[in-house]
Amino acid sequence: MNSVSDFIVSPLGLRYDNEIKVGKKKLITNASIESYKHVNNIAKVISTPIIDSSDIKKGDLVLIHHNVFRRFYDIRGKEKNSKSYFKDNLFFCSTDQIYLYKTKKNWKSFGDRCFVKPIVNNNDLEVDKILNHIGILKYGNSSLKQAGITKGALVSFQPNSEFEFVVDKELLYCMKSNNIVASHEYQGDEKEYNPSWAGSRR
Repeated sequence: MNSVSDFIVSPLGLRYDNEIKVGKKKLITNASIESYKHVNNIAKVISTPIIDSSDIKKGDLVLIHHNVFRRFYDIRGKEKNSKSYFKDNLFFCSTDQIYLYKTKKNWKSFGDRCFVKPIVNNNDLEVDKILNHIGILKYGNSSLKQAGITKGALVSFQPNSEFEFVVDKELLYCMKSNNIVASHEYQGDEKEYNPSWAGSRR
């Protein structure tokens, strides 16, 4: 069973990731099916496209767009699956909906995507806990590597170019390579930022 141009994937766990652990108890953080922030983004690859030149293999894990598994209400108020739904908890996923893939133990960026870790704002006079538009490159790609920007680099990125994901209980920003605008030298006081709620997610 292979699609011509799409991956066929299945959610790793449930379609919605709307529970966090508080001590030994579980707390439901959201009950709305339309909230994209609580849709599960981790999928297992069931089959690869017939037309495929990527390194992604059957059985790999992929970090995908929230609309693949998301449910919604139509104009009559009827709950429906996304257009990606195939059958029996299987979904079509196009290549532009995949951001990371995991072979064995390591996550790797897919295509022109990269991931940046936010850092703590050390200015006590400001309300924001995170420095805006700057962070540490966690998952780069070949085009950034060619530009001399590798994992661990302190980088600046364009405003409103980032999308939040939780990967291995870490808050990360996903963006495209061309959204990275500069690489900086470390000042020595940079500290990675990870909110407590991220540690309770998958």
